[in-house]
Amino acid sequence: MTGQDAEAIRALQGLEDSRSSVRLRAALAVGTTPNPRFVDKLVERCAIEPEFFVRDMLTWALTRHPVSRTLPALLREVCSEGAQARSQALHTLSKIGDRQAWPAITRALLSDADDEVARSAWRAAVVLVPEGEESGLAMVLATQLGRGERETQLSLSRALVALGEVVLPALRGATTDPARHVRTHALATERLLRDPDAGFEFAIEEAKRVVALGGAGRKGR
Repeated sequence: MTGQDAEAIRALQGLEDSRSSVRLRAALAVGTTPNPRFVDKLVERCAIEPEFFVRDMLTWALTRHPVSRTLPALLREVCSEGAQARSQALHTLSKIGDRQAWPAITRALLSDADDEVARSAWRAAVVLVPEGEESGLAMVLATQLGRGERETQLSLSRALVALGEVVLPALRGATTDPARHVRTHALATERLLRDPDAGFEFAIEEAKRVVALGGAGRKGR
């Protein structure tokens, strides 16, 4: 065993430490000296790591390794039963940005019952979508309008806005949805597309006024 291998093994052992500061340094060490043999361990740790900033470092460490090694491991992980495993794998795929991963971004993931998984899938989809398939993605994302609390709705609006003008047909279709909260979210997202500096809270409040005055669709339930 080389000295470099011994150092990497010590770093991997550090990922199991009870102290988050030690785990953070360990993830930094593994990413600083990439070793393809340790990709599976990094992916495995992502699925159970409780601290956000350590998970972020684990993702960075994975991006430092060859795509040929990380991609298969991450694609397996998006099918995991664990929500955090799916979410972190999708987040890492969005950071790697290799469009070979696009087929793994299924409609099931884009509408996952877990908000964190769905949000990660939305972000990954916008990064990975092949040229020419943006409008199809927009139609799928539009089915999630009105979902969840403000943070989730903001994530979806950002994903739709990132796709650009191709989302307008999907948004305009949603403005006639029977549900008031769906119409409101669609109008707010359309406003953000036209004026990115408007701010989500302002766009939502403005959309609520429009919907209340009957300016979009029919009265919701």
